[in-house]
Amino acid sequence: MEIKGIILAICGVIGGAASAIFGGWSAALTTLCIFMAVDYFSGLTVAGVFKKSPHSESGALESRAGLKGLFRKCAMLCFVLIACRLDLVLGTGFIKDGVVTAFICNEVISIVENAGLMGVPMPAVIRSAIEILKKKIDDGEAGN
Repeated sequence: MEIKGIILAICGVIGGAASAIFGGWSAALTTLCIFMAVDYFSGLTVAGVFKKSPHSESGALESRAGLKGLFRKCAMLCFVLIACRLDLVLGTGFIKDGVVTAFICNEVISIVENAGLMGVPMPAVIRSAIEILKKKIDDGEAGN
């Protein structure tokens, strides 16, 4: 078997296993993964290019802050996995969707914040919506 075939087989096994443990691969889970990647790389851009990261003292790129970000993303996926397993045990289908949706909202807020730090003009309606979401999260109203 050629090397390309081996690599494709390994990727297929990993993808199939990931899909199985998350109870199937949905559009929401794909969206979450895409938003996580966009957030991580926009955070790297804020720190590496613009030197405005709120996650380091100097605002510059710092390996510890980047590693913390990756661990946060992994923890988020662990909560999605927990939610999926709870759905299976309880015979429901909404816990995973709710958790994924909440994390998607969190990623959108972070992406918009990163864009703001890069100086991307932000429409007032988006800034207002973000502030409302942040206030609801801070007040413990999110999801209620």
